[in-house]
Amino acid sequence: MCDVGIMSLQTVLQQRISSAQALLQRAEHLCQGVEGHQKLCGKLRAELRFLRRVEAGELQVKESHLHSTNLTHLTAIVESVESLEDVVALLHVFTYQDAAGCRQTLVVDVVANRGHTWVKAVGRKAEALHNIWQGRGQYGDKSIVSQAQDFLQASRQQPVQYRHPHIVFAFYNGVSYPMAERLKDMGVAVRGDIVAVNAVMTEEGGEEEQQEEEEEEEPVEDKDEDEEEEESELTRVDRGTVVASLAFPAQVKVEECQRVNLDITTLITYVSSLSHGRCYFTFREPVLTEQAAQERHQQVLPQLDAFMQGKELFACRAAIGDFQLILDTLGGPGEKERAEKLLARLHVVDDQPSERTLRLTPSAKVNRRSLMIFGTGDSLRAVTMTANSRFVRAAANQGVRYSVFIHQPRALTEGKEWRASPVSEQGLMGV
Repeated sequence: MCDVGIMSLQTVLQQRISSAQALLQRAEHLCQGVEGHQKLCGKLRAELRFLRRVEAGELQVKESHLHSTNLTHLTAIVESVESLEDVVALLHVFTYQDAAGCRQTLVVDVVANRGHTWVKAVGRKAEALHNIWQGRGQYGDKSIVSQAQDFLQASRQQPVQYRHPHIVFAFYNGVSYPMAERLKDMGVAVRGDIVAVNAVMTEEGGEEEQQEEEEEEEPVEDKDEDEEEEESELTRVDRGTVVASLAFPAQVKVEECQRVNLDITTLITYVSSLSHGRCYFTFREPVLTEQAAQERHQQVLPQLDAFMQGKELFACRAAIGDFQLILDTLGGPGEKERAEKLLARLHVVDDQPSERTLRLTPSAKVNRRSLMIFGTGDSLRAVTMTANSRFVRAAANQGVRYSVFIHQPRALTEGKEWRASPVSEQGLMGV
């Protein structure tokens, strides 16, 4: 019997190692450069190290412990990424306030659709999830319904272009029909197989893969009468039978915000001579030479025009005042003419920073001018166009995320062309 047990353990171990290696290879080629990509690969490498230590005899574990690794959850994340478009982050940590006003954190497995979709990948089996929901789980288990409440609470505090992210729970080992219906009633989209389960804790369910890291246990809500009726109908079907299957839909179309707030950096970039073909110079100032090279490589004006097209354009008085001062000091004739035409297209509004902007702590990166400009855009529910990514990051570090369109900066250079050196064709070929 012992030999049989050892063989069984070795077989399971080799299967898990092979699965971890294959999954790591898949993950390494997914969303390279996206925030959290290295974190996901790091978790898979850690899982592989653990399994190899077991293989080498450094760790003694039971077979059930091999089933209780994080590999199932990580597999669900990778498969979610493969099914989605415009993924912008993996394993992203959001901070929010719970119903009691306490600061909490929440990990979103996949942030897709340019931030408009949050996906939680669930690897546990349907029966274990159903039993936890019904209060028959182990101590510390948190039901999927409670987790969904956390996701909804957090998403309301993290708008993307002033719209709450769409929440999707993707079940890779099925979900019971009553649970799926409850989640949909809450406003959470469900993806995966809807299966029949027995509402009884089984030995298999008790040994299921561990749930993703969660906070403290919360009370499980009681079933209502409709759910009891659904469960009684469900148990007439053999356990594990797939009664429906919900796949990820095609790309979710989100209505784009039609209001745009222009920062000083955008106003300057829009009228700069660099942005209007005068980028074939080497300036005495290294930063201007660098911007000229960037412009030759990728023009910024078409990006700005494409984003602004057909939208209402706003600028607050703080931005306009400082822009005029910079323009009067450094601007050339062509830049001043373009500025006059641009300003005629804008709705100029008083500075009206939003309440959450006024709660930010000032610093070198969070100055009063930026607070007025970004805060006014926030009050207008407009997307702020800017090259000031330092402020955007600093505000996000304080828990305030603005809806922004970030672009490369361009300075006013027309008045400095007279002392700049034209870039030769040989110089361009060497770029």
